[in-house]
Amino acid sequence: MTKIFTSAEAAVADIPDGASVAIAGFGVGHSYPNSLVIALKEQGARRLCLVANSLGAGEYRPELLLENGQVSKAILSFSARPGLPSLVEERAAAGELALEMVPQGILVERLRAAGAGLPAFYSPVTVGTPLAKNKEVRQFDGKQYVLEHALAVDYALIRGFRADTQGNVEFRGSSMHFHPSFAKGARVAIVEVEEIVEAGAIAPERVGLPGIFVARVVLSTKKVAVPKGAMRRRAPDTRREYFGKPALSRMELAERAAALLPENACVNLGSGLPTLVASHVAGRNITLHAENGALGYELLSESGTPDPDLFDAAGGFIEMRPGGALFDSVVSFEVARSGKLAAVLLGAYQVAQNGDLANWSVPGQVGGGIGGAMDLIAGASRLIIVMEHSDSKGRAKLVRECSYPLTAPRCVDVIVTDLALLVRRGEQFVIEEVAPGFSVDEVRALTGMDLLAAEQVGSMRPGAGSSVC
Repeated sequence: MTKIFTSAEAAVADIPDGASVAIAGFGVGHSYPNSLVIALKEQGARRLCLVANSLGAGEYRPELLLENGQVSKAILSFSARPGLPSLVEERAAAGELALEMVPQGILVERLRAAGAGLPAFYSPVTVGTPLAKNKEVRQFDGKQYVLEHALAVDYALIRGFRADTQGNVEFRGSSMHFHPSFAKGARVAIVEVEEIVEAGAIAPERVGLPGIFVARVVLSTKKVAVPKGAMRRRAPDTRREYFGKPALSRMELAERAAALLPENACVNLGSGLPTLVASHVAGRNITLHAENGALGYELLSESGTPDPDLFDAAGGFIEMRPGGALFDSVVSFEVARSGKLAAVLLGAYQVAQNGDLANWSVPGQVGGGIGGAMDLIAGASRLIIVMEHSDSKGRAKLVRECSYPLTAPRCVDVIVTDLALLVRRGEQFVIEEVAPGFSVDEVRALTGMDLLAAEQVGSMRPGAGSSVC
């Protein structure tokens, strides 16, 4: 029986009402199975349970299925992004959509477990957070772990570069991410590819997903154009004012954070301000890690041509350094949770005096944007928070206790803001440096937690200082 289908429409024709469908894709628009998504929208199956990292954006986004009234439940890592309207959140708040939030690394692991015939596993991720509520927690070697159940789905829609007539799939660049685990967790995996070749045309060692896991193969007909300019870390070098005085600019803040990283370190840069740090490690022996499956990359050069299959976890186009490696998200989170990263740099909504972190949801929100943060923190890497000292409304982000849902308890080691460098000592943070023109008392006045001051508080100069890892 052939695995090659004549069209995406034919491949999804039998998906029934009430089916669970996993749709792989990364960020707002990277390597989604666009043709299959549109075919499923036109096919019209209702009461679907969608499993995805997010429902994306753009012309062929999976969110179209929600707009079309076809979805009754969603299991996601991202239901909303800061400052952007979210149909998922709107429908969930109105009681029209059941929503389950899952950390990115646990999402792929739950599908992988289903494909491996494992009913459940214990994870260090989500301990001490709202996502662990009503779940079994056990101790192993003095550490707490949360029981997570495998997530089997009826269908998976994925995208590859090439497939042969046996269903073997080859991926390009950093576009493997969720596709293998989503396919393995499905009863019927359907893949769209740019090219279908005869058996043997893909060398066995280049097969990223063996055909035994693939039921149907179609050619892709819906393609997203590559942007004319690569997505680079070109945020305006603006700076806030406090007490009528300018603080460090965003790029100066990123440069100071980059100087904290030692040579020979492997680090992960979270979304938002931390991504700007990548511009300040060029030429250094620092290995960058991305959750979507890239290790040893750097930002695309000014003269480089963007490749749609080479991007980092924040959606920026990249190029690989000599000795770099590309793999799927399961392997990527193995790197993180096993403690192989020297440091993780993340943004935050709030940090508490004892080191608690809240960075994925705000009070009253039904979902949020977890991404890979919880998995990255679980690896016990040095955690550096990079953020502006106050939020956009002037409220303190450094507080005695977090009022926002926790990402992880007692995990923050260092905070770099546009006003100060703070290092946690036990249950309290110590001011090590302040921005030029500001005093310790002024920093304290803008902070909602108690702060100690080092015996000698230095000047927070971009690029200066020694590492903390």
